[in-house]
Amino acid sequence: MKVTIVGAGAVGASCAEYIAIKNFAAEVVLLDIKEGVAEGKAMDLMQCASLNGFDTRIVGSTNDYSKTAGSDIVVITSGIPRKPGMTREELIGINAGIVKSVAGSLLEHSPEAIMIVVSNPMDTMTYLVHKTTGLPKNRIIGMGGALDSARFKYRLAEALEAPISDIDGMVIGGHSDTGMVPLTSQATRNSIKVSEFISEDRLQEVAEATKVGGATLTKLLGTSAWYAPGAAVSALVQAIACDQKKMFPCSALLEGEYGLEDLCIGVPVILGRNGIERIVELELSQAEADKMKESAAGVSKTNGLLEV
Repeated sequence: MKVTIVGAGAVGASCAEYIAIKNFAAEVVLLDIKEGVAEGKAMDLMQCASLNGFDTRIVGSTNDYSKTAGSDIVVITSGIPRKPGMTREELIGINAGIVKSVAGSLLEHSPEAIMIVVSNPMDTMTYLVHKTTGLPKNRIIGMGGALDSARFKYRLAEALEAPISDIDGMVIGGHSDTGMVPLTSQATRNSIKVSEFISEDRLQEVAEATKVGGATLTKLLGTSAWYAPGAAVSALVQAIACDQKKMFPCSALLEGEYGLEDLCIGVPVILGRNGIERIVELELSQAEADKMKESAAGVSKTNGLLEV
């Protein structure tokens, strides 16, 4: 199993580290446009191998896509990160050109690869990859919902004063501060609805804190977060590589599901060796369905800024 990660910044390097530590891939290729960065981070990570007990080979390359040939899964993290006060949508002009070029170069050397898109605005970048590559919808996956759901569970555990292993919850909708739809009505603690433990007002506070989770970290760090995004990507890669048939909310191309057409947005999917093996349609409350439509309208508006 060979995995390529384009973009050796904080997110890409964290993703490579988590994949290597899980020890399910034979090789991880880190590729970056900046001279020496990917090679240096690959070397640094390989010097962790004996200490962390993994045998995955990590290779770095400066913009040489021939090193990525034969990849089973490719991850696109490249593009500029968010700065404080910047929305994900404001990145579109710069990142669209980068993502389009990267996707084409990857497919030239790995035409059968499954693609995971991380670059922001993530739903629109996932849609761009669909429109410019023509790949089947199962082979293009946007990461956002997996990360948003991890942040939701963190906030739920905090509110409940419970271990996160007790908590289950999901965020669907667009990967943006205004587009996320935390499914508070379906969140549970050991199969018991969390509404049994905390008030509706507290639950709404959790939902709002989840929606601005990325912006909160950007304000604190001065740039986008990287540990949780890297972990989210590695979980998706492992589910595909190991054919786990695990369910994650991911940005997928919808063709009538949830009453939506011709856009990529976060919905629950089953991930296995073929990528997206099934889109799962949940029964949403009327309020959740209305929020999902609002989110889709926002994603569609951002998509309209693309030059495909």
